[in-house]
Amino acid sequence: MTDSRTPEPRTPASPTPVSPRTSDAASPASTESAGATEPADSPEPAEKPLDSLIRHSTDNAVSWITLDRPEAMNALTWDQRERVIALLAEASADPEARAVVITATGRGFCAGADLRGGPPSGARVAGDVARTIRLGAQRLIGAVLDCEKPVIAAVNGTAAGIGAHLAFACDLVLAAEPARFIEVFARRGLVPDGGGAYLLPRLIGPQRAKELMFFGDALSAVDAERIGLVNRVVPAEELEKTARVWAERLATGPTRALALTKQLVNASLDTDRAAAFAAEAAAQEINMTTTDAHEGVASFVERRTPHYEGR
Repeated sequence: MTDSRTPEPRTPASPTPVSPRTSDAASPASTESAGATEPADSPEPAEKPLDSLIRHSTDNAVSWITLDRPEAMNALTWDQRERVIALLAEASADPEARAVVITATGRGFCAGADLRGGPPSGARVAGDVARTIRLGAQRLIGAVLDCEKPVIAAVNGTAAGIGAHLAFACDLVLAAEPARFIEVFARRGLVPDGGGAYLLPRLIGPQRAKELMFFGDALSAVDAERIGLVNRVVPAEELEKTARVWAERLATGPTRALALTKQLVNASLDTDRAAAFAAEAAAQEINMTTTDAHEGVASFVERRTPHYEGR
């Protein structure tokens, strides 16, 4: 299942930049990036605008979030992480955004948290680490899980540590053939954070999750698909096209019904049957007040293709 011969998450993957047009910036917050794993290879040659490092555009009702710091394998600094969180919140609130794609440029999808980024800090005291993780990495993963629009990860290259968890938190995961997924925490003597111990057992079961986390071996895209971490593996040159097709298909669907479905599925493993059934009935009650639900029923009765507006 894993490749024990791979020492570090540094093998190049084919570049697959995936983003239409760039746009607005989001305000950074003041919490330091959580302590998860891969720092940048080298310092930034010059300070770049935040909106050029985390690029954003909306195209055909799809919100594209592109990590664009390839020289650092797209390791996230605290302000970049805050921008991603803000963009996901904006997508939830924007009726014109009906699906989200998270992708990256260069040979890496995301090498984890850049531990050298963040505001100055004083002497560490008890509680600082837990607070940093809670306000940092866990907020990032929570923002993906809580986004009210379907989120697709288009993984172009290596996803390590928090970068892997960022992909696994997405609703659907597409991976280019050169992509790899690495739980690097044990290599650093660290406990997995950023929701890893929550996400992986739910996706692939506890024993496979422990194997990946204990050994920290690189998992190929093909093996990730085989064990259920990836929905589909495609050639690198087809990643953008496939992500666009999937996202635009979701963007023409019944947006509120998809949001409620996402909530039900995400909560299903944390509740008993009675609670799950009650949540399902409540979700259907809410959904039947939407325009799209009425359109779906009417189109069925009238034997025509439905036209959903996301409302």
